[in-house]
Amino acid sequence: MMSDEMGATFAPRVFSGVQPSGQLTLGNYLGAIRNFVPLQDTHTCMYCMVDLHAITVWQEPQELTAATRHVAAAFMAAGLDPSRSALFNQSMVPEHTQLGWVFNCVARLGWLNRMTQFKEKAGKDREKASVGLYAYPTLMAADILLYKATAVPVGEDQKQHLELTRDIAQKFNNDWGREVFPLTEPLILGDATRVMSLRDGTKKMSKSDPSDLSRINLTDDRDTIAKKFKKAKTDPEPLPETVEGLTGRPEADNLVGIYGALAGLSKAEVMAQFGGQGFGAFKPALGDLAVEKLGPMRDEMERMLADPGEIDAILRKGAEQAREIAAPVLDEVYEVLGLVR
Repeated sequence: MMSDEMGATFAPRVFSGVQPSGQLTLGNYLGAIRNFVPLQDTHTCMYCMVDLHAITVWQEPQELTAATRHVAAAFMAAGLDPSRSALFNQSMVPEHTQLGWVFNCVARLGWLNRMTQFKEKAGKDREKASVGLYAYPTLMAADILLYKATAVPVGEDQKQHLELTRDIAQKFNNDWGREVFPLTEPLILGDATRVMSLRDGTKKMSKSDPSDLSRINLTDDRDTIAKKFKKAKTDPEPLPETVEGLTGRPEADNLVGIYGALAGLSKAEVMAQFGGQGFGAFKPALGDLAVEKLGPMRDEMERMLADPGEIDAILRKGAEQAREIAAPVLDEVYEVLGLVR
């Protein structure tokens, strides 16, 4: 059990959401999805395809449908068990948007103006960005606090949004003098929480990068995986003997980190095995390891995606499980606010 700063006790519960837009990558898997699996042993887990977040920018309807099923299949192929964790898409649980509106009235404009991700995603012409993109962080807070989640697995780029979630929870609790929400803690798990591009080791691996060679997609076949690692950008020097030798060599550091994450080794252990060798030997070894780890997962995803009806039924069942938790929380919030039900 977890206690917040006001002394309330909350059961250990995890929420995490992944946007169903574009192909999931090796970065999504190593940085997030694979870390979800062991949490099933220690927490009540809520894993969500956040399709309402996806539509803050334009989505082709058929592609959004396919992407939602793709993420669900990837979750299950990676080891998430829908009989142990609630697996659902956000739009099936209307309480997300209902609590999101409440939090729009709790959050302050100054808080949202500080959100760096809006500035990055909106670009230079912010006047043409959707209101949804601007208010994205308050809906994210609702996603988390609707289940009174005590922990959220996050990457470094989401820590600011989680801090906002904590601010909203604290302000709500303080304003109404009720210990309704926990102050959710971040879970930053594993060494490879930030997998970088195979074409530029200073940029995060992204499904939106125009170059397909910059990433490993979870749907890539075995030959494609091996080819992409073979073509990955490197520098002319051999691998160093120590981890310290990776400083200032972003591409080398990235590939060593990926190998370690896939093999369950520290960077020091990878260096002990490959230090002093050239990339001509290391990249094929990395490709073989990635094929070994990702190939079976891809096969299982293909099997599930061949029967979309099965995936949809799992998502509907997961949404029912989610609403069993969400509905009483929203009732509590409405009662605190004085809204007649």
